[in-house]
Amino acid sequence: PTLTLSCPTVTDKFTESLYVLANEPSVALFRLQEHVRRSLPELAQHKSDMQSWEEQSQGAIYTVEYACSAIKNMTDSTVYFKSIDSLLKHAIAMKEQLNTS
Repeated sequence: PTLTLSCPTVTDKFTESLYVLANEPSVALFRLQEHVRRSLPELAQHKSDMQSWEEQSQGAIYTVEYACSAIKNMTDSTVYFKSIDSLLKHAIAMKEQLNTS
């Protein structure tokens, strides 16, 4: 009688293991390549959007800084407006004095 093994032989298992080990890096790189090809266009779009938002933000920041600077200058000019107000009141008083004489 011949003895038949229903289990895989040691050499079959060894061959299968070598095949898996030899192909595993290729499979991993293939999956990585697939992932990059699928996600790259979306990532590129996100980058483009972010650059656009950065430009818009920089413009808004410049506008706000310019407005703050203008308001500060107006606040600093209060002294001059008070001086002008005083001079105008003095000029009006002198004109009234000239009209009554």
